[in-house]
Amino acid sequence: MIRIRGLTKYFGTHLVLDRVDLDVERHEVVCLIGASGSGKSTLLRCINRLIEPDYGEIALDGVSVSDASFGKTGLQRRVGIVFQSYNLFPHMRVIDNVTLAPRKVQRLARAAAEARALEVLALLGMESFAYAYPEQLSGGQQQRVALARALAGQPDVLLLDEVTAALDPELVGEVMAAIRGLKARGLTMVIVTHEMGFARGLADRVCFLDGGRIIEEAPPEQLFAAPEHPRTQAFLHRLLEAGRL
Repeated sequence: MIRIRGLTKYFGTHLVLDRVDLDVERHEVVCLIGASGSGKSTLLRCINRLIEPDYGEIALDGVSVSDASFGKTGLQRRVGIVFQSYNLFPHMRVIDNVTLAPRKVQRLARAAAEARALEVLALLGMESFAYAYPEQLSGGQQQRVALARALAGQPDVLLLDEVTAALDPELVGEVMAAIRGLKARGLTMVIVTHEMGFARGLADRVCFLDGGRIIEEAPPEQLFAAPEHPRTQAFLHRLLEAGRL
């Protein structure tokens, strides 16, 4: 579904992505892991052109994401993204946050947008909070609303960038459970995470990035149990010593 070839990105003179190749199949969940600064989030944001790469190609269903047939708005309808900060509008109720993009970008009528919003909020266990304000919600609940907002656009692909990083440990589980539910429904996802247990239990494939390159990728049971590349081995060993694996 997603085909990436030779993706390269510089910030100034700093090479952030170095000729990255990656394929993601329909209904597949791919987790990107690696140390901070390895290029994970930049790769994610290049997929829906929040960041423009310097070189390389990204295609969705065989069509380049830079093709005029998409346009940025069309691409972002098909590829949703959720960040670690919830970015909810504090002066708007949950249902208004979730319906904003379908109404303003997709020109959906209010009644249809609200029906869709209530459906995705119910999917994430948040329908009873539809008329609450963000300040009345916990961090985990706000992150589930952020997921609902992305899903309300009915994307083909969902990108998740460290969506549990800003949460207290006791709230991480509820967001992870919501994402597992999305996988069960067959949603294609690319996930940047530092939660190795999450990657191990959720991903169909895990990619380890180092220095802007994918240096090893494998099913999680293989990558975590018997990594082949010395850099992957060293990274996982440090996590094991820190009690995070």
